[in-house]
Amino acid sequence: MKSICVYCGSSAGATPLYANAARALAKEMVSDNIALVYGGGNVGLMGIIADEVLRLGGEAIGVIPKALMDKEVGHVGLTRLHIVKDMHERKAMMAELSGGFIAMPGGIGTLEELFEVLTWSQLGFHDKPIGLLNVCGFYNRLIGFMQHLVDEHFLKAEQASLLMHETDALALLKRFRAYQPGYRDKLLNRADAATLLS
Repeated sequence: MKSICVYCGSSAGATPLYANAARALAKEMVSDNIALVYGGGNVGLMGIIADEVLRLGGEAIGVIPKALMDKEVGHVGLTRLHIVKDMHERKAMMAELSGGFIAMPGGIGTLEELFEVLTWSQLGFHDKPIGLLNVCGFYNRLIGFMQHLVDEHFLKAEQASLLMHETDALALLKRFRAYQPGYRDKLLNRADAATLLS
C-alpha cells in the first residue's frame, strides 16, 4: 500500500489525545513508507497529521478546492498540493490517489467523506480497505449504529464488515496490510461502476 487517505477534522477537537493519535498515525505511515493523502488544510487535525508526516520525512499530498485555498486554509508546505474546482472533484481525486481510507475524529465533512467511500465499496466501485481510528471511543456510537442498521435489515453484516475499526494506528494499519476484499455480492459490476463514475 503506497498511500492512504485520512479524513479528519479541521478542528483539533476537545482533547489533545486526538492530536496525539494523528501524530501516531503519521509516524506509523511514514515508517511503512505510506504517503498521506488528505484534504490539504493547515488547520485542526488535518494540519497536525500533515505537519507530522512532513517532519518525519514522509510524503503529504493535499487536495483542496480553490474556494478553500482562497480563504487561506490551504497547507502551502506539502509534498504536492492539488487545487481543484469543487468538493466533488476533491473527493474523486483523493479516492483515486489512495490505496485505502482512514477516518479519524472529525465533523460532518469527515462523516460525509467516510460514508461516500463506504457506499462506493458496497456497490463495487472499489475494493480498498476502509477503517475508523476510534480514538478515545470517538466512534463507539457510530459502530453501534452500524450494527443497528444490520439488526433492522437495512445493511448486511458483510457490508457492515467493510468498515474496520481499531483504537490503535499500528493495529489498524496491520489490518489494512492483511486486507483481502471479501464482499462479493455487489449491486453493480465494475464496468457499470466505471460508467457511473466517469
